[in-house]
Amino acid sequence: MTTTYTPTNPVWCSGCGHYGVKGAMERSLAQLGIAPHETMLLTGIGCSGSVQNNINAYGYHSMHGRVLPTATGAALANPELTVIAAGGDGDGYAIGGGHLVHALKRNASVLYILMNNAVYGLTKGQNSPTSGTAVDAVADAPIDGVSMGLAIPGTTFLARGFTRDADQLNDLMTKALEHVRAKKGFAFLEVLSPCVTYNDTFPDWDARVHNVDADPDYAPNDRGAAFVKTMNLNSEGKIPTGLIYHEDRPCFEAELLKNDTSPAQLSAHDPKNHLDKLQAVMERYHM
Repeated sequence: MTTTYTPTNPVWCSGCGHYGVKGAMERSLAQLGIAPHETMLLTGIGCSGSVQNNINAYGYHSMHGRVLPTATGAALANPELTVIAAGGDGDGYAIGGGHLVHALKRNASVLYILMNNAVYGLTKGQNSPTSGTAVDAVADAPIDGVSMGLAIPGTTFLARGFTRDADQLNDLMTKALEHVRAKKGFAFLEVLSPCVTYNDTFPDWDARVHNVDADPDYAPNDRGAAFVKTMNLNSEGKIPTGLIYHEDRPCFEAELLKNDTSPAQLSAHDPKNHLDKLQAVMERYHM
């Protein structure tokens, strides 16, 4: 008997920005002809994590803040998969911040979608690392993932979208997937995805976004110029969106295999040689 998987209905609040992320992901996967069985979607914890329940693909929930090392392992274990990691700003910039730094410099072929709503929505509205508000009367500066990504040697694809601009988000999502599928390495796509229940930033962000894709003088292949431009925009209270930076260099798995080329070592990396073990593990869940 063949079982057809039908994604469930999202549990997000009406108007949540995460619906736009889900839609952009589905449209880009369809546009590029990436089949569900060729896709692995791993997520962290929080409202953003439930996107995995609603996309027709292989899925896995990781521990809080640990989605990137888990996704990197999946990409190395089966290079034929299109591996997508997704999470929120609390998951990615707080407990998972160290993993993000190393994922950027390591450059494995994984798409990481970070849904930034500047709040911990699932736990009822606490400040997140991107809130930029006072805590106990002490100023708490917000983390800027784009500036951080530009400052890390090894970053190859860096972009920011906004769910209010669906066309741009669709384009960035597609370009990020193409980067990963071409084995050019890690693609980091931050998405401004407002929480309408606890932190409705739609009006504020709508007034402050600055689309660098529309700037004829902006060069996304010039790291230094991109850093200066984005920092200047930040100082003006603007939020840069679009393709921030793009570079071509060997991905992590290509470098790994280049330095690991004996027949025995290559065999150990080939998932086809471990199908019996995988089947045995799967059977344990059917008992």
